Amino acid sequence: MGPRQTASVAELNERAREVLRHVVEGYVETGEPVGSRALTRKLTETLSPATIRNIMADLQDLGLLYAPHTSAGRLPTEAGLRLFVNGLLEVGNLSPEERESIEARCATVGRSVTEALEQATTLLSGLSRCAGVVMAPKTEQPLKHIEFVNLGPGRALVVTVTQSGHVENRVIDTPIGMPPSALVEATNYLNARLIGRTIEESRRLIVEDLKVKRAELDELTAKVIESGMATWAGEPGSALIVRGQARLLEDITAIEDLERVRTLFDALERGESFVRLLELANVASGVQIFIGADNPLFANTGCSMVVAPFRDSQERILGAIGVIGPTRLNYARIIPLVDYTARTIGRVVG
Repeated sequence: MGPRQTASVAELNERAREVLRHVVEGYVETGEPVGSRALTRKLTETLSPATIRNIMADLQDLGLLYAPHTSAGRLPTEAGLRLFVNGLLEVGNLSPEERESIEARCATVGRSVTEALEQATTLLSGLSRCAGVVMAPKTEQPLKHIEFVNLGPGRALVVTVTQSGHVENRVIDTPIGMPPSALVEATNYLNARLIGRTIEESRRLIVEDLKVKRAELDELTAKVIESGMATWAGEPGSALIVRGQARLLEDITAIEDLERVRTLFDALERGESFVRLLELANVASGVQIFIGADNPLFANTGCSMVVAPFRDSQERILGAIGVIGPTRLNYARIIPLVDYTARTIGRVVG
């Protein structure tokens, strides 16, 4: 009879839970198999190595541990990891410094939403030492108002407000020596043409208009308008941002595993699989954890993903942000990181 497929936490007695927890924690820390002798030093109850070996054999029969090669130690299976994450994991808390760091990096002051998302993804990648990934479908909403605000010589802030009340700020370069009246003129000109249209519709209209009206507009005003429009150009239909891929690849030694992970990133770059992941996250509130074969996208890659949707003030999902790493992710640390970043991004962007 082969190993029976996966038990639930309720079916394990206290000793078995503790053994499983220590095997997973050892694996997360070192990536190495954990042996019975190492466990005798860690368990709260004094058990002989023979008793521990019996418990490990039981966990192996339940499909939660396996013995790699001829090693005397054991490693958790994907099912064992999943059981640990769902039932035995004690999630850590973030330090006040980490919270402040996340809030500062997610702020959109003087940045576009895409830049704020990039900052958040880079930060997550750094804090988790894995690949950070974010997906945000582009929302093209009609504009309600636009304004240029002088920030001193050579710089101005472009403030756009959509009809749903979403505010975005961009800093642009302006010609040196430009009179304040040029910003007022640019504001009036754009408001007359933009209101009720999306940025993309407006851009096409204004490009045509500038060809005809260039002579009527002050040269500096025309430059400001073009500079403002340039900040909206080239924004993708949906932002998929991946940061820190190299970190994920560092952890992988076997060539075939490397190829699988490359395939995973190719699929992510194409975006279709991540959209499917988003749909799964969409149904759930809070953090989702995909371990290996939990998701066809990660099958055979030896990777896991911790992802959370971020929402606006009306609880509508705007996108998802998360971390992709080897299955031996430090889940206790990464789950609260992803959760807090998603909630901060939701507050800032939504």
